[in-house]
Amino acid sequence: MPTAGATAKVPWGVLALLMLGLLISFVDRTSLSSALADQNFIKEFALTSVDRGWLNSAFFWSYGLMQMPMGWLVDRYGVKWPYTVCFLLWCLATALTGAVTALTGLILMRLIVGATEAIVIPASYRWIGNNMPESHKGLSAGILSMGGKFGPAIGAPIAAWLIVAFSWKWMFVLTGLVGLLWLVPWLLAVRNDMPTQAELVVSKKAAASVSLGSILRSPVIWGAMINNFCYGYFTFYCMTWMPAYLVEQRGLTLGKSGLYTFFSFAGIAIMATLAGWVADRIIARGHDPVFVRKAFVIAGFIGGSTVLMGTQAQTLEQALFWNVLSLTLLGLATANNLALCKLTLIPKQAIGLATGVQQVATSLAGGVSASLSGWLLHVSGSYDLPMLVIFGFLLIGATNTAILLRPKWSPKVAA
Repeated sequence: MPTAGATAKVPWGVLALLMLGLLISFVDRTSLSSALADQNFIKEFALTSVDRGWLNSAFFWSYGLMQMPMGWLVDRYGVKWPYTVCFLLWCLATALTGAVTALTGLILMRLIVGATEAIVIPASYRWIGNNMPESHKGLSAGILSMGGKFGPAIGAPIAAWLIVAFSWKWMFVLTGLVGLLWLVPWLLAVRNDMPTQAELVVSKKAAASVSLGSILRSPVIWGAMINNFCYGYFTFYCMTWMPAYLVEQRGLTLGKSGLYTFFSFAGIAIMATLAGWVADRIIARGHDPVFVRKAFVIAGFIGGSTVLMGTQAQTLEQALFWNVLSLTLLGLATANNLALCKLTLIPKQAIGLATGVQQVATSLAGGVSASLSGWLLHVSGSYDLPMLVIFGFLLIGATNTAILLRPKWSPKVAA
């Protein structure tokens, strides 16, 4: 275990900023979901259920397309300044969404937000990989993941309140501009890691020691991508369709739907951090990191599959219980899957690029989940079928974790 002195040197403050940056990115990406449950917004753009699915998915297509370039960027040019520029651009694009008057403009803003937010995960895990020891990686991943869970947890009720109190237009403007305040502590607290010319040569050689070909040939990478897709399919469904499900099938008001969305994502955030910390403590006692983290991931996927119970619930209270519980139990997998697939099984010099490759599957999950769920809702007239598909993907994730995530299949480092 690390000594007290070593622990004191762990840069928790920067990790907290990375968590807040991720939180803001999720507030900005999921604010559209609350707008899509607002009848004024739907009428303004004459949206069908299929239209809503495609609009929800627009973010994920550009987000996925830019993952690998962003991973390559932070591996070679550092985290601070690439992240700063992208953060500024996505906040401005979110604010400008409130000024659009046509569906094409709405889609364009979502594409810009998706492309620029693609920096967040590769940059965050690149920083964690360079600054956190193994005995803190689970907790670090858990703390970081809290941003991705509390983002929609906080963003959904805030966005719903802003729409009710003002309008969907002001909701986008305010959520976009307020986020810019984060740049002040970020610029002051984070050291400049943009390499000099000499350092750039060294960093390029280090990154080149694990080629894209080696990454793509690794079964671990493909196993991680499958896990990311299965996990992301459920969480992005909750981000994009849960408010509409609670309003349209369960009869809640828009305001109350935001409250229960908060409970679901607060539950997974707390469980993710707790599970990451517990796994770290077990590993610190000498147990195999891969085995420990895989056990938590499998338990999380199986626990999340209880979402299917919500479709069978006869009362609103039962449906809400299973919605909150299933997403909370998925938190057992969150931090440990992130630590396992992006840190423990990945050579340090290629964390950015490997994370970028994996995030392609995550963004694909978001796009497929948003659009496929919309189509399934359209053809079945019920949210039961979309939730049955979620159940199937979660079982695939549990099986995949047991089979493909093995150290001997990690990407190889060239001499």
